[in-house]
Amino acid sequence: MRQYLKNLPAFRKPVAAESGPVTLPIAPESTFYAIGDIHGRDDLIEPLLARIDADLIAHDHAAPKLVFLGDYVDRGDQSADVIEHLMLLTRDLPGIVTCLMGNHEQMLLDFLDDPAGRGARWLNNGGLQTLASYRIGGLTAQSPIEDMADASEALAAALPAGAEAWLRALPLSWQSGNVACVHAAMNPAKSLAEQDERALLWGHKEFTRTPRSDDLWVVHGHIIVKEPMIAGGRISIDTGAYHSNRLTAAAISEGCCRFL
Repeated sequence: MRQYLKNLPAFRKPVAAESGPVTLPIAPESTFYAIGDIHGRDDLIEPLLARIDADLIAHDHAAPKLVFLGDYVDRGDQSADVIEHLMLLTRDLPGIVTCLMGNHEQMLLDFLDDPAGRGARWLNNGGLQTLASYRIGGLTAQSPIEDMADASEALAAALPAGAEAWLRALPLSWQSGNVACVHAAMNPAKSLAEQDERALLWGHKEFTRTPRSDDLWVVHGHIIVKEPMIAGGRISIDTGAYHSNRLTAAAISEGCCRFL
């Protein structure tokens, strides 16, 4: 990662954490970096890790955690590379790197489990690009059930050793102090432990409408924003990397959130 340090793009303007309806300031147990939706853009990962490296040096942070917020596959053309890249990071940096499950990883697994019943939804939402990254083609969302089944088997065979197990084991959430990281959203009426899988992966209608009452900050992706933002106890960092060429990280420390 260090080779990028000499030619880094400028950091975006730091944003102080405003409490709004949340009564307590951001208070993680230690500094961590949350990384937004990658969506098949492996080429953006190392440049962002280089910016994180530089940020660590500039702010003298020691032993930070990295939390990827899900949606590693689909839409972009490098999903196979992204999966392999993140698997290596979690293997080489155990206890430091956490990769959460996103709804697109879940759709990929659904395609493996039930291509006839659930394949069309995935293929209509970027699955075709993921299959292409594994050199599997000749399929559309309207393909016959037999072709869906063949493609599902081909994908299972094309995944690198351990990848399917790695995907199935991805956690739905991660917490440090009063900061929770999830892919999509949290039901504001329930604690993190009480959240259902659908809200965490697909969103919840009250997430952006109703403030939380438990002083918990929520860092999330899934909802594309033009600029990363802090509002109402939510920190939104999905900047649409697959089409914007901008993969965003949030550096979260005591009382502060900065966007890289």
